[in-house]
Amino acid sequence: MSKKITYDSDKGGYQNKVIMKSAAIYAALILLTLICLVPIWILIVNATRSHNEIISGISLIPKGYLAENMKTLKENSLYNKFFHPLIGMRNSLIIAGLCCGLTVFFSGMTAYGLVVYDFKLKDPAFVFILAVMMVPTQVTAVGFMKLLINMNLLDSYIPLIVPAIAAPAIVFFMRQYMLSSFPLDIIEAARIDGSNEFRTFLTISIPMMKPAFAVQAIFAFISKWNDYYNQSLVLVSGKPNQITMPMMVQKVIAIDRNADYGANYTAIFLSIIPVVVIYIILSRFIIGGVAAGGVKE
Repeated sequence: MSKKITYDSDKGGYQNKVIMKSAAIYAALILLTLICLVPIWILIVNATRSHNEIISGISLIPKGYLAENMKTLKENSLYNKFFHPLIGMRNSLIIAGLCCGLTVFFSGMTAYGLVVYDFKLKDPAFVFILAVMMVPTQVTAVGFMKLLINMNLLDSYIPLIVPAIAAPAIVFFMRQYMLSSFPLDIIEAARIDGSNEFRTFLTISIPMMKPAFAVQAIFAFISKWNDYYNQSLVLVSGKPNQITMPMMVQKVIAIDRNADYGANYTAIFLSIIPVVVIYIILSRFIIGGVAAGGVKE
């Protein structure tokens, strides 16, 4: 009888530890979620508030000034000279969309080559990619500008899109994903069946790497959408029909004469809508990949 009581008490103590550990994990996750979401919620709420309400303090309750703030952006001479959200979104979508596609496709192809093929320069090539990843963009800015001037490519989207083909960070993450969860036996089977290498990559590798492609597509799209630094370097003329959404938002925020904070927050709110939409579209691939990886046969 005493042994049974001891066993039951030990079992109860273990269950209590598991419950406490789970509660601590959930509390930490809820705290991190709030840290990520509360600033975004405050941004959305401020886009629905007036200038006087915003300067009076923080609020978590939306108001009804969103339409008025958008009207201010459209009709106020301080803003309507350069802030045209549909044009800015169109330009940003062209740059971010093409960069995202090129970055993910060619980075995935590079990672595929580093994992699937064996050649003498395989490890040095990967080390070189890591070395390039550690070089800040600002270090190469002067040489990059001289090259663009010599090639007469200023005020063009080409220098913002073509360099996206080389993305060392995404190559690194793609390679790590393939090393951990990509079955090379399937590639060998495809070769035996007569499939050429490029077709194997397109029809077998890409579908199997959907979660990795989706995650890196989100990162690449957000990075290029928010890339004010390079866009301001290349699009030097600042033509209203050519500048991107980050450049328009920066011009709005830079206004310090009779600034309307409600209009400012509305401009920022409009600029994040495409990013949220892209995340919602691609997140299902991430969730599906995690769910598939959690099932063992």
